[in-house]
Amino acid sequence: MINLPNILTIFRVLLAPLLLWVLLSEEYIVSQGFHESWVSYFGGLIFLIASITDFFDGYIAREWEQSSQLGAILDPLADKMLVIGALLGLLISGTASVWAIYIILIRELFISGLRINAISEGVDVSASWSGKVKTVVQMIAIGFLIMEWKFGTELLWFAVFLTLYSAGEYALLYVRNR
Repeated sequence: MINLPNILTIFRVLLAPLLLWVLLSEEYIVSQGFHESWVSYFGGLIFLIASITDFFDGYIAREWEQSSQLGAILDPLADKMLVIGALLGLLISGTASVWAIYIILIRELFISGLRINAISEGVDVSASWSGKVKTVVQMIAIGFLIMEWKFGTELLWFAVFLTLYSAGEYALLYVRNR
């Protein structure tokens, strides 16, 4: 079903590889006459736009009653594509901790597998508040790291803590609902 929330989600899917390209293309961007700081500006702008679409696709889907099965599948996938693209770009550029990124990526794979299994068993493991808070903190941390602002690393480690906490919460919810 094609509706505005799904269009916003698809737009976010398209922004994810563009963000990764920008974060990895400092040499090219500088060769085009831009100062190296513009990599952060371009990356930050793309990430901000993508993050805003993440909020609005869900809000519009709920408020306008345009939720769909396609949206339920694509939205978390788009989120993961954006976060993974940003984290890989930050990792390769040496801006973020390998261990923090590893923990976040492993959690995302674990929860994705858990959700797939839960759906096949008819078990509900919808996003919890801790999962939503984790996502917001991850997005803020990634934004700080892209923009090279103070406390980006500390925010990333706080996001790792929330990542582990929400993973435990999802696992407990899954076990209880089986």
